[in-house]
Amino acid sequence: MIYQISGNLISKHKDFVVLKVGEFGIKVSCTVNTINSIKTDDKIQLYTYLHVREDALDLYGFYSIFEREIFLFLIGISGIGPKLGATILSGILPNEFKEKVISGDVGALTEISGVGAKTAKRIIIELKDKFIKIGDDNIGFKDDISPKLYDDALNALLSLGYSSQQSKKALTQIFKAESNQGNNIESIIKAALKNING
Repeated sequence: MIYQISGNLISKHKDFVVLKVGEFGIKVSCTVNTINSIKTDDKIQLYTYLHVREDALDLYGFYSIFEREIFLFLIGISGIGPKLGATILSGILPNEFKEKVISGDVGALTEISGVGAKTAKRIIIELKDKFIKIGDDNIGFKDDISPKLYDDALNALLSLGYSSQQSKKALTQIFKAESNQGNNIESIIKAALKNING
């Protein structure tokens, strides 16, 4: 599977972007949240999922690992394909979606485009326990902290050779602290290294 893709933005559309990767222009289907997070002057990095069909290969991209994880959970539910999964995540932020599922809020889920009462109940039944179990790994981000900042810090620690468990534990403690490290990636990584190495 293509885990992630990086490239310069060629064009941005309602439900997909086109990235220049080498000599190719790659179409990547995205949620509204991901498209809104993309700045035209940045080099874009998206976490991806490749959906293989008999007549097509569809690449989906997400601004954070957490959004992709939720997408993968959704398409694992019978009756929910990639297009509907992306539509659902276009109607609500990932952390809000997680909270609504854990609280069993059928009404809030049915307000999302494409989600009826039966689908909402199925989502809650299928995902509630999963979200509770991963609660410690995917923290609730404060309003001034981007989930992408967490993902970038996590990737940096993994590239330095630290385990996923070590890295997530250290970052969770930092991001949950009353006095967080702000939006500076360098200070977050330094604090995480200090946490891991004592």
